[in-house]
Amino acid sequence: EEQKRLLENRPDQPQNPKVLRIAIIGAPNAGKSTLSNQLLGRKVFPVSKKVHTTRCKAQGVITHEDTQLIILDTPGLTNPLKAKRHNLEEAMLTDPWDSMKHADLVLVLVDVSDHWTRNSLSKEVLKCLSQFPHIPSVLVLNKVDILKKKFLLLEIATDLTEGIVNGKKLEVKSTLKRDSRSLAKPPFHITQASPPESKVQGSSFGQEKNQAQEGSGLDRSSDAGGTGTGEAQGPKHHEPENLKDVKGWPHFQEIFMLAALHGEEVDTLKRYLLMQAKPGPWEFHSDVLTSQSPQEICDNIIREKVLEYLPLEVPYGVTQVTEVWEEGECGELLIVQSLLVPRESHKRMLIGRGGKVISRIAQEAGQDLMNTFLCEVCLKLKVEVKG
Repeated sequence: EEQKRLLENRPDQPQNPKVLRIAIIGAPNAGKSTLSNQLLGRKVFPVSKKVHTTRCKAQGVITHEDTQLIILDTPGLTNPLKAKRHNLEEAMLTDPWDSMKHADLVLVLVDVSDHWTRNSLSKEVLKCLSQFPHIPSVLVLNKVDILKKKFLLLEIATDLTEGIVNGKKLEVKSTLKRDSRSLAKPPFHITQASPPESKVQGSSFGQEKNQAQEGSGLDRSSDAGGTGTGEAQGPKHHEPENLKDVKGWPHFQEIFMLAALHGEEVDTLKRYLLMQAKPGPWEFHSDVLTSQSPQEICDNIIREKVLEYLPLEVPYGVTQVTEVWEEGECGELLIVQSLLVPRESHKRMLIGRGGKVISRIAQEAGQDLMNTFLCEVCLKLKVEVKG
């Protein structure tokens, strides 16, 4: 009821409100939901090693002083063939595109630990960027802590940007003597090529902006100010039909390198996002953390655990039905949910020997719900075969 009231009420506007709508896009399992949760400071979006954990678009809300960031956590960009294979809703093909239409800034997340995909943006991501070239975009290299050979970050960054960031060519200054044990900071600086006379410390970005970019792996010692996409200096935008041999996008404004799971360098990105906000009315009350209802959060967290513990395609056929949602006398929450599966064999798998699997799912989901709702949660799960 409280969440419903907050969402329906008019936002408590400050005197000079600023707002930024951020679309986070990327291949499935790049870490979009993990990054969103870290930016929000609470677990609001489901996270799993399995692809397509996020099935619909949901909004996260960060309110800091007079600024509101609205995070559009979208499903991983996929294509009709993969969607059919995973029995995914049609919304999963359209939601990322809808999010792009409403975004002021796009974060493109790339998993650098995946050596099969890290050196090129997926065709779906490139298509998305080329359809909305007017929206400023930022490249975020995620899971850099897993990458043992940190020098590969240079190669990856160059490939994914076609060697151009904010309209300037990338250069490399080796700083291998630096302590490269840090999770997120690569053992080199990426700098932008510029005339020698303009290479002075303290650019038009301003001191605060420089601080926010310290951990991003970008050393902006050139005169690259402003917020242009670099269209004048860089190559022309790629049309969708010309994406066949394209690996990167030469119109990113910044590159950030982080480890979302551990929160490493997430604050650096958050500070940058707050600085990009433009004057405009807030969309949500300052107490709102997400546009989702508590039931939707609950469904997503339980589904995340089901995905985690069941093999391959089995979890995608599970239907969730909440039978009981009651608040106790002391503020505790009692939730009873039925998990409906298509086959008897799936039921046995989900229950597990001696009920171990379903017990573990209920225990872990219950703990996550307590951390999210900040109250005691008693969660009971039942497994039934669909009628």
